[in-house]
Amino acid sequence: MGLTREQVVSTALRLLGEVGLDALTMRRLGQELNVQAATLYWHVKNKQELLDAMAEAMLEGCVIRAPEGATWRDRAAEMAWRLREALLAHRDGARVFAGTYVTQENTLRFSDMLLGALGDAGLSPRAAAWGAWTLVYYTIGFTLEEQAMTPAGGAGGGKADPALLREAMARGAYPHLAAAFPHMADADLDAR
Repeated sequence: MGLTREQVVSTALRLLGEVGLDALTMRRLGQELNVQAATLYWHVKNKQELLDAMAEAMLEGCVIRAPEGATWRDRAAEMAWRLREALLAHRDGARVFAGTYVTQENTLRFSDMLLGALGDAGLSPRAAAWGAWTLVYYTIGFTLEEQAMTPAGGAGGGKADPALLREAMARGAYPHLAAAFPHMADADLDAR
């Protein structure tokens, strides 16, 4: 039996976890699958289509039926939480997902459920759409930052220099930042 698109995508996701997005190339993926890179183009037309398929696969299982009696707010928050979990489950997951606008089953179902929750809040279709984009963009952005803080989670792995931050706070030039800083540096990202 020949290579399938599902095998290409699942192998790409596994390889993403091992080497990260920057090292995930079509050539590397082909080597992993023991095929020439050109063979992959029978299954995805280019790397962007591969990233789209990976993003769609990340949302697998992200959408579940809301518990009976859940409020619109609880449903919307749960959708954002599940999106974050889905992206965190993969190294560089947020980087892969950002900028993809997939119109396949998982993504459509996720969008429909989120829009339904916001519509149940009384928002017009336009306001619900904009609210959904805002919630999704916030979640992606937060997760991008979260993954960048950990070496295995992204290319960055950078953190602010504590000595420079303490020095800046001690000068008194940033009173609002100094007051909020203990909360900004809170390591409990789940609570944020």
